[in-house]
Amino acid sequence: TIDDSKSLLSILDVAGGTGDVAFRFVDAANCEERSKSSGKDEVNVTVCDINPEMLRVGESRARKRYGSALFDETCALKFVEGNAQCLPFEDNSFDLYTIAFGLRNVTDVDMALRDALRVLKPGGRFLCLEFSHVQNVPLAQLYDIYSFHVIPKLGEVVANDRDSYQYLVESIRKFCTQDELVTRMKTAGFEGVKYTNMTQGIVAVHEGWKPL
Repeated sequence: TIDDSKSLLSILDVAGGTGDVAFRFVDAANCEERSKSSGKDEVNVTVCDINPEMLRVGESRARKRYGSALFDETCALKFVEGNAQCLPFEDNSFDLYTIAFGLRNVTDVDMALRDALRVLKPGGRFLCLEFSHVQNVPLAQLYDIYSFHVIPKLGEVVANDRDSYQYLVESIRKFCTQDELVTRMKTAGFEGVKYTNMTQGIVAVHEGWKPL
């Protein structure tokens, strides 16, 4: 349960176990400075991930980076284990929901989108950063060659893990297109849905709003 009765801004970062996205919110909101004084922070960031080991790594990194007051006194940052398809939070809990390179790995994307809408407050914003599809045909062909022939080989040479990098490439190709994700977000109930391509569509940012 998230007690946000005194929060000006309540943020949920899903599939963000190691904390990289959350740390940027904490830094931008200057939560570390406020943790030096007493009282609960008016900005809180919750990291939710299905992998408990990732959460342990994230919390350990956060405590080393910010100290324990951010957790134990101001409650500006929390790490919570949970599944994106059935989040362990009450309805209408968050102002902002972010998920970076995680939606592609969810078993039931539509269920996760519906639950994202559920936990957002009316007027809350959904932001998804995800690998997507290059829409320029010649560039897409070059990207396919690089993806299927170079990336797995790099994984094998650098990380001794060809299979994981092969999965990465295949999961990106199997994931829905930019326009398909727009449709699925609208079906889940989001309004004002749009996307912005980055690097010619290799990555895209999708956004939408929960109706008031």
